[in-house]
Amino acid sequence: MSEQGVLPAPGAAAAVAAAVGDIVDIVDGVFARLHRVRDAAVRAVGPAPVSADLAALRPVLFPLLGGLISGIGFIAAPGLLADAPWYLEWWQEGASGEPVQLIRDMNPSSSAFYDYTHWEWFAGPRSGAEHTMAGPYVDFLCTDEYSLTLSVPVLSGGEFLGVAAADVFVRRFETAVSPVLRGIEGPAFLVNASGRVVASTTAKWLAGSIFRGAPGLAARPCRKLPLSLVAAQLPHVP
Repeated sequence: MSEQGVLPAPGAAAAVAAAVGDIVDIVDGVFARLHRVRDAAVRAVGPAPVSADLAALRPVLFPLLGGLISGIGFIAAPGLLADAPWYLEWWQEGASGEPVQLIRDMNPSSSAFYDYTHWEWFAGPRSGAEHTMAGPYVDFLCTDEYSLTLSVPVLSGGEFLGVAAADVFVRRFETAVSPVLRGIEGPAFLVNASGRVVASTTAKWLAGSIFRGAPGLAARPCRKLPLSLVAAQLPHVP
């Protein structure tokens, strides 16, 4: 039975499978851009790297802004750069769509020091996660927008150099995935690896809420992504 107590239509399984494929295509599009940033970062980080070396990333980063992506960049592992033990090469959309660099206090002795290592989008890749999807959360440090952050590790010869990451406003993500979710009969929503809802068609499970399972609902993994589609549990066919 579905959340409304009605059995899913005979084509429900096909609709859910198609939706998973469409969601994967949308999210993979963001991760594909991050893979380009990752590869460019590996090329930019040579022996005894300094922060100026990361300016080479800008021709790669700037064209990737827009669409789903509101901010994108490379966040260095602490101690990677000789002249800046903590550093972000991070750019976001300005008011007119132009790239604007994000500047944060990277002085560990300052009260406003921005220690990014405890954030899920950095800690996940550093711990070995191939793909991380953090949020939604209110991004008070960058945009004051309800956001998701997608990230991948940047490695060279097994050494962790840092993280390639992108911010996606939840409102943009919902605009992209809502038509897909509405193609599924009954309630449908997406949850990240932590069980946090990132987009939904039902007021019962709003973006930001935590899903720990519910009668009549089942989560389907979106392939290898840190994301699952939750919809009405389909009847078992012997």
